[in-house]
Amino acid sequence: MQNADQQAYDRGTTIFSPDGRLYQVEYAREAVKQGSPVVGVRGEDSVVLASHVPRRSPLVNPGSVEKLFAVDDHVAIGSAGHAADTRRLVDLARRSAQDEHVRYGEAASVDALTTSVADHLQEYTQTGGARPYGTALLVGGYDDGPQLFEIDPSGATREWRADAVGHGAGDAIERFEDEYAPPLTERDALSLALLGLDTAVEDLSVDDVEVATVTADGYEVVADDRLEAAFDAETE
Repeated sequence: MQNADQQAYDRGTTIFSPDGRLYQVEYAREAVKQGSPVVGVRGEDSVVLASHVPRRSPLVNPGSVEKLFAVDDHVAIGSAGHAADTRRLVDLARRSAQDEHVRYGEAASVDALTTSVADHLQEYTQTGGARPYGTALLVGGYDDGPQLFEIDPSGATREWRADAVGHGAGDAIERFEDEYAPPLTERDALSLALLGLDTAVEDLSVDDVEVATVTADGYEVVADDRLEAAFDAETE
């Protein structure tokens, strides 16, 4: 049961507790931990995003459940947490990308797009009457080279070589720390991403996996036959 001090400070996003905590942001992070995981691995010439998309019912159309999103030709987002919150942030990222094309006639950098989304999340940690977004994002893209960023519900960003968000993310990151050994080809990055996802999810099935890559040639969803071959190799 919450103590009296916590109850006094967890009702608003704009109030710090005496020990410097924003409880609503921490609750948003807990919501992310309940979501099915997404992992990202940065290789020498690519970024691989892999997501677990559980089939909650055989009546659900698999194509209607999305966790990986193309933002621009060279940027993609993977998410864990509340799907509706993710949709709002993906729309924001896509508008930011299009604004850059319209205003300057060129693609926005991965760093700039990440920052624009993160700034929006940060506003919701200091705005009365609003709650933080209950989702965390992995932003993978290719500028002069591959890049992989994480955006936390607080609006904080970090750049990673390999990362995971959602349920089991800690286990996946530990696996990455043990297994990540550059340089990684696109095939190596795909194999490592599936290994991390298999670590995060018990009894992972290839039917519940969605994978996309971003390279100098752009965003691409990994074809089923290639995914099945890579999945079988990593889960034997």
